[in-house]
Amino acid sequence: MNIQKSYKVEPQKGCLYLVGTPIGNLQDMTYRAIQILSEVDLIAAEDTRQTIKLLNHFQIQKKLYSYHEHNKESSGAELLQLLEKGRNIALVSDAGMPAISDPGYELVRSSVERGIPVIPIPGANAALTGLIASGLPTQRFIFLGFLSKEKKVLSQQLEQIKSYQETLIIYEAPHRIEKTLKMILEGLGDRNLVLIRELTKKHEEFIRGTVFEVMQYVEEHPPKGELTLIIQGSSGKEIERETNQWWQSLSILEHVEHYIKQDKQPKEAIKLTAKDRNLNKREVYQQYHKL
Repeated sequence: MNIQKSYKVEPQKGCLYLVGTPIGNLQDMTYRAIQILSEVDLIAAEDTRQTIKLLNHFQIQKKLYSYHEHNKESSGAELLQLLEKGRNIALVSDAGMPAISDPGYELVRSSVERGIPVIPIPGANAALTGLIASGLPTQRFIFLGFLSKEKKVLSQQLEQIKSYQETLIIYEAPHRIEKTLKMILEGLGDRNLVLIRELTKKHEEFIRGTVFEVMQYVEEHPPKGELTLIIQGSSGKEIERETNQWWQSLSILEHVEHYIKQDKQPKEAIKLTAKDRNLNKREVYQQYHKL
């Protein structure tokens, strides 16, 4: 068992601060975040070019260290050594909370394993900010981050989540949004959706409608900037309908034979099959005997 008391820091070790930064509007930077960034020994940033702009705005002069997806193993090992030597380090992403759809989880896990205090400094977050203004249920939700770029894998992911009743939150890039919306329509159906772009920025926009309606809008008005999708969860009726349609993968012959194996007479099996499929009994009879 590992119990961390943030107010009781081991003097021989430094602290890893996870600092939330604005997702667009610099006025969303907190006083505490500014203070921590000003006091730490160095700042580990996903993209130092982006972070230097933030630091310059708040007149913070601090050493920057590159830590991103492609160098996280080597950089992470060096950062851990510095932490164990007593250096205080702040981890930031390009925008929002670090370690959310950005590298950082591994560094946090390794710090915890070594007894290095990990201190979260709350800040802006696109997923929750978009959710509360979406108009869709907020009681239960699932954050999915960026879905796969590969069509086959994306199709499998959508198949996995289509029965989720919770509101779904997805991040997407503007150049992929049209394809992603088409896949969502195919995989999840034409449910309600909110597409949010430029969240907290000057040109912030909420596009509300069904998946098909939003897809049409995007085709006519290609969006720019980072995008957040808030998608309505599956309704109980949809789940019930899917459950009742257990026969969808069966042919009519297989469907009728399913009931015959349950000791139903062919006539009764045809009647039940017609009822399941909402077809005329004569139509099922003709197709069954034709087969």
